[in-house]
Amino acid sequence: MKLIRVLIGACAGLLFATQAMPAEVPVARIEGAIGPASAAYFLRALEQARTRAAPLLVLQMDTPGGLDTAMREMIRGILASPVPVAAFVAPSGARAASAGTYLIYASHVAAMAPGTNLGAATPVRIGMGGEPERPAQGDAKDGKGGKAGGSPMEAKAVQDAAAYLRSLAQLRGRNAEWAEAAVRSAESLSAAEALAKNVVDLIAADVPELLAKLDGRKVRMGEGEIELGLAGAHPVVVERNWKERVLALISDPNVALLLMMLGVYGLLFEFYSPGMAVPGVVGGICLLLAAYGLALLPINFVGAALLVLGIGLMVAEAFAPSFGVLGIGGVVAFVAGSFMLLDADVPGIEVSAALVVPLAIVSAAALGGIAAFALRARARPPAAGVESMLGAAVEAIEDIEREGMVHAFGETWRARTSAPLARGARARVRAVEGLVLVVDPESIEKGV
Repeated sequence: MKLIRVLIGACAGLLFATQAMPAEVPVARIEGAIGPASAAYFLRALEQARTRAAPLLVLQMDTPGGLDTAMREMIRGILASPVPVAAFVAPSGARAASAGTYLIYASHVAAMAPGTNLGAATPVRIGMGGEPERPAQGDAKDGKGGKAGGSPMEAKAVQDAAAYLRSLAQLRGRNAEWAEAAVRSAESLSAAEALAKNVVDLIAADVPELLAKLDGRKVRMGEGEIELGLAGAHPVVVERNWKERVLALISDPNVALLLMMLGVYGLLFEFYSPGMAVPGVVGGICLLLAAYGLALLPINFVGAALLVLGIGLMVAEAFAPSFGVLGIGGVVAFVAGSFMLLDADVPGIEVSAALVVPLAIVSAAALGGIAAFALRARARPPAAGVESMLGAAVEAIEDIEREGMVHAFGETWRARTSAPLARGARARVRAVEGLVLVVDPESIEKGV
């Protein structure tokens, strides 16, 4: 009996200690443009919050926008999550532009720090960001706003984005009219204005203050409501794992472009010096990583074709020098393709001129060196073949009247002479007829 009492007491104490432990609230931080790596990181944090039965997941953002596909993947995760998500624009000075605004509207709780802003949610091609042209204002209340200035495809993208953000606003009970204006007119709001217009739920200086203000707050989840019990809860930042860090690195178009060029140069070096293996292996790995990174991004096929053409022309110049014609064309195609490579205009997801120009200069310098080497090689006398034998000196190894044997090129050759040669006399090769050298005595060449 004593043992049973001890066990019951231990279990009760353990249960009490477990219940008394303050809750941990995971915090997922996204800084910069929203892309495939950001979506993978957030969805992992969301799954971690679910498996650990966390009372809340905080999504802290400072973003200029991002890719539409990555943003929608994150929103689908939020809408299906059994754990409430609080989107928090922080710290002061941060923003949730474009794609960030959609995430604010999709989250169960929306909060901002003082000195932050959100809005400018007009789609720009495939991306969700940048500085779009302001479309014509329409009637936002009925969802039939005026068409955006531009092509019919751009107008369709604006209509779709407006309907999407309006549906999220209606789902969370937030300001749907301003949501339309954010898409159609690229409007933005400060933290105080967003709170006054029912775009966000509260303002907090940091995550601990956010948790304190949310304690006891009721949040709608599916068909019902839950009350957030966050008394004593402390935030725990979810760090990115190595896979997400690598994904973030190679999905940067500048890094992908650099990996592509390193891969090409590595393979070229291997072809020029076969057997070393290391350049070929490194080049192949770099090319595969570059292809994987670019596959995650919205690629303009014309830009990709120009990029591949440029690299192909530069490789052709290296193997079959054309004195700069192929090389110059390759550099021009490479630069044009690099700037046209992405089919989205999103800050943070763009090819930098600070990378493309030095790469083009280095490539042009390398091709210039190859062209100069080819010119010098062309000016040199032939080193092999019949042409290299003309004018070479030979020595008669017997008295020759018309035909006889001579020593030439370290070997014994049959020769035919235009004048008699004494043994040991020297002559010059005038022509080669099969395996017979046609020679003239040096005395004739000197006019003696």
